[in-house]
Amino acid sequence: MKLAAGIRGTTRVQRISLIAAIGLGALSATGCSYINPQSTTMHISPSDGVRTDLGKLELRNILVASNGKDEPGRVLGAVFNTSTSPITLTISGAAGSQTQLVVAPGVPSYLTGESDAAILDTVSATPGTMESLKLTQTGPGEQTLEFSVPVVDGTLEDYKHLVPTSTPTGTAVPTETASPSATATETSHS
Repeated sequence: MKLAAGIRGTTRVQRISLIAAIGLGALSATGCSYINPQSTTMHISPSDGVRTDLGKLELRNILVASNGKDEPGRVLGAVFNTSTSPITLTISGAAGSQTQLVVAPGVPSYLTGESDAAILDTVSATPGTMESLKLTQTGPGEQTLEFSVPVVDGTLEDYKHLVPTSTPTGTAVPTETASPSATATETSHS
């Protein structure tokens, strides 16, 4: 009642000024979300690796474990095939090195070092920097993408056992993956 009585005792100009001040206060309180993007709408990688999509493939937490420049590197992360057909993913690195895997539909392929041989002969970046990789998907619609992934070494205990210790022989070696129909092979080109 006192507020209403206080407003009644003001002039029309004072009332309009009060309403305008309240309106400006409300706008200034909400203005930050108008100018700045909402952080809940951003996609981030909550790990050491990075994420990207390539056609019907979703690559998550991708990184390379290596002892350093001009040394072999193991590609780590997860790959999901959202199509209904198998897709072959070729990951190419420095100096023509590459690795390839077949990703079955609906079954995640985990590049963990224990279930695959996704090793590049040569990494051009030093640990702590970014390595440029070229991804090529063949299957339903061929697509290519280049993106950068972090390079880690065995300094952290979690990666120590994942860093390749010697140069691969260059022969294709089939290994187990998350699915019997998905296989991973290592292919080298010098």
